Amino acid sequence: MVEREWWAGDGTHHYQVRYLITSRATASAEQLLNYSRAHCQIEDGLHYVRDETLGEDRSQVRKGGPAVMAALRNTAIGLLRRAGAANIAAATRRNLMHPQRALKLVGVQVL
Repeated sequence: MVEREWWAGDGTHHYQVRYLITSRATASAEQLLNYSRAHCQIEDGLHYVRDETLGEDRSQVRKGGPAVMAALRNTAIGLLRRAGAANIAAATRRNLMHPQRALKLVGVQVL
């Protein structure tokens, strides 16, 4: 069980209890906290970007296509991060305005 307490920007107090399930037979409280933090980093760094920036939840792709689109979104995010982008939304807009920059990320040289 992980307890979290914080004050939001609007002054409201929040308290959250999360129950963690692990396949490890024994895990210390510190290890469980590290697992929880690692999960949150994945959630914030990938899933949130896929949903909010790339609109994954609004996608109308069905029947086998969602897995392919998720893989393409993950690839795009990975390429942008490898290129040094801290803000995926801003990097996406830059690449939309300059397609030759996007092609360069995947190794295509435009003459």
